[in-house]
Amino acid sequence: MDIATLSRLIENLIRLGTVAQVQHVPPRVRIQTGELLTGWLPWLAARAGADVDWDPPTIGEQVLVLSPSGQTGNAVVLTGLYSLAIPANADRPGLYRRTFADGAVIEYDRQAHHLRATLPAGGSTELVSDGGIHIVGPITHEGDYTHQGDYTQTGNQQVTGVVQVSEDVQAGPKRTSLVGHVHTGTQPGNGLSGVPA
Repeated sequence: MDIATLSRLIENLIRLGTVAQVQHVPPRVRIQTGELLTGWLPWLAARAGADVDWDPPTIGEQVLVLSPSGQTGNAVVLTGLYSLAIPANADRPGLYRRTFADGAVIEYDRQAHHLRATLPAGGSTELVSDGGIHIVGPITHEGDYTHQGDYTQTGNQQVTGVVQVSEDVQAGPKRTSLVGHVHTGTQPGNGLSGVPA
């Protein structure tokens, strides 16, 4: 093996580059590294065993190309290097933050012990848990200008404690008002009235 070939193989062992193209099926990327545009290469996922992660790279993301024996055709791509084009989205310890391209942010601040998820306008959330949901701690539900805190429930509700309502409670198919309902069969004295009208 001549010196030029050996030098090229050594140079190709570890190369910096950026994602030029992304293919999702099968999961592969092409990397621009210097003058070289690689073939389609697999990227390293956080997990790819019994538990599997899916988080494909995006165009322009800085990466490392790791080529066994210097052969870029057998390389794998290590993603997630900050760059001038795509800098870090935080600047202090104790904070985990994931920022999505549409503006959504999920973060946990272990110094403040605070978990937050913020979705862009019109975003929705779905949680499926057949075994139930158990929440410990007070709950504050605020609405927006459109829905003003609307809450829809299918099923029964049991409350231990006091229920306080600022306006009214309506029940039954007639939406009988707790505040404004009248009774049938009323009579003077100590007798009991009929059911609400």
